[in-house]
Amino acid sequence: MTMPDLEHALDALAGRVSSLREARAAYPKDLAPTLDAALAELDTAAELLAEAREELRKAPRRPGGKKDGGQRELKLLRQVFRAFPVPVIVLDGGGVVRRINPETSRMLGSPDGYLVGRSFPLLVDVSRRAAFRSHLTAVLQTGQPSAFETRLAHQGRTHTVQLALTRLTMPGEPQQMVAAVALPTEVQLPEPGARRPEQADGALLLAAARRQDLLARMARLLLEEDALMRPGALQRATRLLAAEWADWVIADLMRDGLPHRAAVMAPKNHPLGDLVRQVESADPAGSMVVMQVLDRRSGVVQEMVDDESVLGFCAEGPLLTVMGAGSLLSVPIGHGDGVLTLVRAHDRPPFALADLAVMQEVGLQLGLALRAQVSFQSRSRAADALSASVAPRNLPDVPGYEAAAVYHPGSSVGAEFYDVFPVSGGWGFALGGAAGKGEEAASVSAMVRGGLRVLSAWEADPDLVMRKVNEALVAQGTGMFVMAVAGFVKGREIRLSSAGHHPAALLQPDGAVRFAAGGGVPLGISAEAETEVQTLTVAVGETLVLYSEGLVSSRNERGEPYGEERLADVLGRCAGQAPSTVVKAVEADRHAFSGGRVWDEIVVFALRGV
Repeated sequence: MTMPDLEHALDALAGRVSSLREARAAYPKDLAPTLDAALAELDTAAELLAEAREELRKAPRRPGGKKDGGQRELKLLRQVFRAFPVPVIVLDGGGVVRRINPETSRMLGSPDGYLVGRSFPLLVDVSRRAAFRSHLTAVLQTGQPSAFETRLAHQGRTHTVQLALTRLTMPGEPQQMVAAVALPTEVQLPEPGARRPEQADGALLLAAARRQDLLARMARLLLEEDALMRPGALQRATRLLAAEWADWVIADLMRDGLPHRAAVMAPKNHPLGDLVRQVESADPAGSMVVMQVLDRRSGVVQEMVDDESVLGFCAEGPLLTVMGAGSLLSVPIGHGDGVLTLVRAHDRPPFALADLAVMQEVGLQLGLALRAQVSFQSRSRAADALSASVAPRNLPDVPGYEAAAVYHPGSSVGAEFYDVFPVSGGWGFALGGAAGKGEEAASVSAMVRGGLRVLSAWEADPDLVMRKVNEALVAQGTGMFVMAVAGFVKGREIRLSSAGHHPAALLQPDGAVRFAAGGGVPLGISAEAETEVQTLTVAVGETLVLYSEGLVSSRNERGEPYGEERLADVLGRCAGQAPSTVVKAVEADRHAFSGGRVWDEIVVFALRGV
C-alpha cells in the first residue's frame, strides 16, 4: 500500500466513523446494527495500522542513511497516528500512556498530551481493571490482538467502549508497545455545572465563586459558639466538604506524635458497610501521601491518581482502588496538626491546582478552629469548676426553715458566691463576691467561701469567722477585696456579720419589708476587719432575703438601676409565699426590668421560718 492509498483509506474510514456517529445519534435505542458496523470499522482500523506498519518496514533506506530512514519512518508514523479518525492510545508494557492521538483527547475531554505518562488502567472502571490488565499481558506475550468491551471514565465523562489491543514494535523503542483503539458505544457527558473551569471564562468565574463561598461557609461553621463548645467541629467540616467537593473526605489528626484517623465521610449513596469501616480502621501512618504532607507541611494534588497505594491498603487491596478513586487532594490541617484528604471518583471532574489552594486555606482554618476548641473547652471546664466552687449544687435542709436560691452567671466567669453549711450547734449561710471579674476574681471568691465554711466548724460566732477570713485574705496579697455577709442560725435567731455587703431584707407575713443594717468594710482591704454585726429574729412565716450587687445594680434601657426600693415592692407582693416562689418572682421582675440583659452575676437567697 502506497502512502496516497493509505491516506485515501484513512479518509474513507473517517467518513464511515462520522456516519456511525450520526446513526447512533439518530437511533439511540437501536444500537445493535450500529455496534456491528462499529466493530467492522475497528477491524478495518486494525488492518490499516498493520499495513501502515508493514509499509514502514519495507520503506527503502538511503545508502548509509539508516538514521535518516528511521526518522522518516517515525515522521510517517506520527502523521498516520495523528490523522487516524478513531481514538488510538499507545501503551508501554506497564500500561503507561506513551502516545495519544487528538481523537482520543477529544473523546476523553482532556488537553492534548495531558494523559501522556499516566497509567491508562486508571481510566478503566474499577471492576474491569483486572480484566484489562489480563488482556494487555496476553497481547504482549502472544502477539495476538484482543478486543473486548469496557468502561472508561475521565473529566466527568463516562464511556462504554469497544477496545481493541494490538502489539506494536516501534522504531527506537527497546520494548514492545500496544496500540489501543477505542470506539465508544455509549457516552455519558458530565453535568453542565461539572465542566472543567478552564473551558470558559464564565465557568472559571463560577468555580472561583464556589471556592470563595466554601471558605465563607467553612469560616461561619467553625466560628459558631456551638462548634467551639462541643467536639463536633471536625465532623461538621468534613460533612460540608463531602456534600459538595469530594466523594470521600478523610481527616487524620496528630496524637502522641503519630497520625490517627479521626473522621471519614463516605459518598452520600454509599452504604455504611465494610469499606467505610476499612477506611476508618486503616493506619494513616502507613499512607505515603499522609506522611508526605506531614513531613513537607504542604499539600499535594493528583489530578489523576498514578499510584493507587499512596493512601494505604485494606483487606481488598489498595484503598484508592476499592474506593474507585480518580483524583486525590491532601493538605495539612493547621501547622502540623493533621492531614485532610479528599478523594473524587473517576466519573467526576478531577481536582485542580485552584482546588489545592482553597483546600490549604480550609486546612489552616480547621487547624486554628481545633486549637481554639481545645482552649475554649479547657477554659469552659475551668469556668464550670470555678462556678461549681462558688455555688452549691443543692441546698441542705435547715431545721425550722425552708430555703431557696437562684444564681445567674454574668458575662464572664462568676465572682459571686452563696453557701449553706453546718456550723457548731446549728447551721450557717454566706453570700458575697469579689470586686472584679474573670478567673482570678472567681478563685478569690471560692477561697473566701471555703474559708467561711471551714472556720465555721470551730467558731460559734460568724463575726469571728469573718475576721479570720479577712486576715487570711490580706496575707494572700491578692490585691482584691470581697463584699460578704455570713449568718449563723440558732433556733429562731440569726446572727449576721456584714463586710461591705448590702443589707438583708426581712419580708413579714403582712407584706411589710424592713432591711437589716448591712454595711461594714469589705474583706481584704485592711488587716483589721471592720464589720457590722446584727441579730435578727425570724418568726414562722417571715422570710429573710439576701441578694447580690448584680441584682440591685441591674439597669434598664434608660440606665436606671433596679435598686432596693423596687426589690422591696416585689417582695411585698410575695407575702406568705414559699421561698422558691419569692426568688423566682424577683428573678422574673429583674428580667423584665432590664430586658433580659445580664452583665454581673445575680444571686437571690431566701430563708423562711416554718
